[in-house]
Amino acid sequence: MDEAKLDELRARYSGENERAVYDPGFAKVADRLFDKKGTRVAPYAGMPTLLDVPHRAVDWAALDLSGLDIALVGVPMDLGVTNRNGSRFGPRALRSIERVGPYNHVLKTMPTHELNVADIGDIPFRSRFDIALSHADIEEAARKIVTAGAMPLFVGGDHSVSLPILKAIGAERPVGMIHIDAHCDTSGPYEGCKFHHGGPFRQAVLDGVLDPERTIQIGIRGSSEYLWEFSYESGMTVIHSEEVTGLGVPAIVETARAVVGDGPVYVSFDIDSLDPAFAPGTGTPEIGGLTTREAQGILRGLSGLDIVGGDVVEVAPQYDTTTNTAHAGAQMLFEILSLARLSRRFENSGRS
Repeated sequence: MDEAKLDELRARYSGENERAVYDPGFAKVADRLFDKKGTRVAPYAGMPTLLDVPHRAVDWAALDLSGLDIALVGVPMDLGVTNRNGSRFGPRALRSIERVGPYNHVLKTMPTHELNVADIGDIPFRSRFDIALSHADIEEAARKIVTAGAMPLFVGGDHSVSLPILKAIGAERPVGMIHIDAHCDTSGPYEGCKFHHGGPFRQAVLDGVLDPERTIQIGIRGSSEYLWEFSYESGMTVIHSEEVTGLGVPAIVETARAVVGDGPVYVSFDIDSLDPAFAPGTGTPEIGGLTTREAQGILRGLSGLDIVGGDVVEVAPQYDTTTNTAHAGAQMLFEILSLARLSRRFENSGRS
């Protein structure tokens, strides 16, 4: 080894300079996380919250989110599942995950330090048995958050929760959507019920809150293709999982950005979009899915869009002895939060 180079490194990084961080960007991150003694809060200490953000207790009867930019919300409801239940435990599982963020090294942002973000708890439900009533509770809660001026990011719960959320977010005008999933979720009624997790986006289009021509569905696969003709008939863009390798992440990102355009867009991430090798803890696993790296690459490529909300759904932790699924879910939530920070809504934020 070059002795002169070694001496230079020793002078720069030893002794009084042991904790020095010279890169201005890295130094800014370190200054936010470490105190003057070089200590930071242990990731396993304190009350668990989504992405370790502060908890904000709220009165849902008179919701006050003053000063809050983004609200993280749990939606522990899985009455709409068609296979294995258990995603009602998804919010709790994601809260148990530590060491996700706070710095996004690709997008160069620390969303939880650059905006006021809080975990405001779970949506209160009047019944654990009535799916229509539960959807009404979700819609009311989502509308209150939007009216209060905060951007909502939700953690489900099964994918049926996206319908009442979209009814609240798209009430003034239909929104576009980036939908990453194994399934299109545009089926018709099952056994007399249209509120199941296999059909929220058909209903959202028919309710006039989702613009199908500004909707792209990525990672689609499995044996239920015959149920999803509504996606094609309505004008949604569908990218199957089998196409991902040939197209590549950059081309998928380019297509997604072209489809959603400059208008408001909702991001919905179903954990079963990932291959079960990465996320076995879900109710309807489908082999041949996205890798976590591909999913991150797609999400990170959406920086600068007009994000108005999002969700991560279908984490059912009891089917995963490794906690990998909850870890992946928390990471995808962090990626969506990073996109929210870099969205047009906050691009002129004075915080740094």
